Amino acid sequence: MPDISLRFNRDMLVVSSPVENVLARQGVDMQRDLLYLALMEPEGLVDALRLDLLAGAQCLVVPTASLTPARLAQISAADQGARVARALFDLVRELNPQHILAEVGPCGLPLDASSKASLNEHRAQYARAACDLEPLGIDAVFLNGFSRITELKCALMGFAQVMDTPLFASVNVDGEGNLAASDEPLEGALSAMADLGAAVGGFATAAPAERAAALTRRARAATDLPLMAQLSVGSRDGRSDAAYVSPDAMVTAAAHLHAAGAQFVRASGEATPAYTGALVAAVTGLDVLDR
Repeated sequence: MPDISLRFNRDMLVVSSPVENVLARQGVDMQRDLLYLALMEPEGLVDALRLDLLAGAQCLVVPTASLTPARLAQISAADQGARVARALFDLVRELNPQHILAEVGPCGLPLDASSKASLNEHRAQYARAACDLEPLGIDAVFLNGFSRITELKCALMGFAQVMDTPLFASVNVDGEGNLAASDEPLEGALSAMADLGAAVGGFATAAPAERAAALTRRARAATDLPLMAQLSVGSRDGRSDAAYVSPDAMVTAAAHLHAAGAQFVRASGEATPAYTGALVAAVTGLDVLDR
């Protein structure tokens, strides 16, 4: 696999959508059935991952969001992190994508920002996940789904203790650019990302394309990091007020994000590979705009 850092601030890249959405349509719960999918019956997972690759995504995400010990403990697998990470990585590698990102989400433990013990406990969760990923040779770690700056900092510090692999970091924000759980501003999160060694900074939002583009412009003004913008697709239940009711909406949205200065784009939330394909169609061949 090529060094992904060589592409920073160069060409537009599309990141694969959450594979659990394809599996959910087949009645499979990715979190509950993680061990079974990774170790016993991987064929369904491989087929689901392949759909995003066929859609044209240059960056395929390893579904290791639950790799921290606390998350694995929920399925009685706290000591299985290395085995799960290796199995899932091998599945993705067999598909031969251009780049492999390993996703890690919040550990889910209560966090007291005033407690040194609590902060250390959180950092240790991410350091353990980093130890499980470090031998694999992934292109980047994708720290995703964070809604508090303090926890994001713990994740960045925990991974930096163990790995020198590029870190992509993303926070969930509303249309005003405030973090979902803490009301902290996007700029504060981006500052933390830059200060703690992230290689790419980003956000996920369900806001309409124009608002997402405005957030991208704010992000570009706040940091020199390459930017990832994730557009969160809501439940496709026929609601006319949802921002991304069909994959076609991604074409216009991607144009807005490119014009605003994003490099990495992703359809998240309840997106399917069709959304990925729309993003690919919109940005393939485009270069990141100069600052």
